[in-house]
Amino acid sequence: MSVTAAQVKELRDLTDAPMMDCKKALEATSGDIKLAVEELRKKGRAKADKKADRIAAEGAILIQSADANAIMLEINSETDFVARDENFLAFVNKVATTALNAKQILDVEALASLPMSGQATTIDEERRALIAKVGENINIRRLVRTKHNAPTLGTYLHGNRIGVIVEMEGGNTDLARDIAMHIAASKPIVVAANDVSADLIAKEKEIYTAQAAGSGKPQEIIEKMVAGRLKKFLDEVSLLGQPFVKDPDVTVGALLERNHAKVLGFTRFEVGEGIEKQEEDFVEAVMAQAQGAR
Repeated sequence: MSVTAAQVKELRDLTDAPMMDCKKALEATSGDIKLAVEELRKKGRAKADKKADRIAAEGAILIQSADANAIMLEINSETDFVARDENFLAFVNKVATTALNAKQILDVEALASLPMSGQATTIDEERRALIAKVGENINIRRLVRTKHNAPTLGTYLHGNRIGVIVEMEGGNTDLARDIAMHIAASKPIVVAANDVSADLIAKEKEIYTAQAAGSGKPQEIIEKMVAGRLKKFLDEVSLLGQPFVKDPDVTVGALLERNHAKVLGFTRFEVGEGIEKQEEDFVEAVMAQAQGAR
């Protein structure tokens, strides 16, 4: 049967799918809007499955908070081109709102099965529909939620590429934000030196010992050299031992002590960290985006 432009527009308004996909779905379902919506969802799933093994190392970090409750998400796309797309950013915001309100949800697997905030469809169904629309793999990679019920919460977003949440006892929100900003810049891996794993310490000690052994110095001197290098390493990777970015003459530990504050925990996300990235072909990225918008 012939499909009218009004029917195509109605279906597009309902699904936000490309015009040609809407027309084909209506033709396949004899103009039945409800069945056409299901048809588009099925096709969206098929397209998503085909793209599931493609590397998605770009994307966005988003933080949302209410009172002492905060969440941070990383959602990935294949290219920075799509990461700036309004449809992708709207999806990220809706997922974050859903995650913030679902206080029992602690991981992305459980999050994916929830209804999207204000909608009947699940987050995973919306993700698949977005894949069909933009023509790229989209992954909800990481979710973290505050867990210490801390009286002082600090958050910091550097654009949408780096995000930090800090839970603190004492101090104030301005100090907590400064600490979050410091963590974004300085990348500590633990709060205090004694939080560093024994395995990492042993590995570093082995490296420093091998380096010092070639110096030809006596064993007792070598041991002092190794101890000094190890202490420097522990200060570099622990938040409390690092020079504060706003005042390098003061360590973060001294700053906190001065303000009668204690960091209970922190999390730092950076888009794509740990993912082996592919070289981006800009022309191919533009063509994929153009095809997805049809």
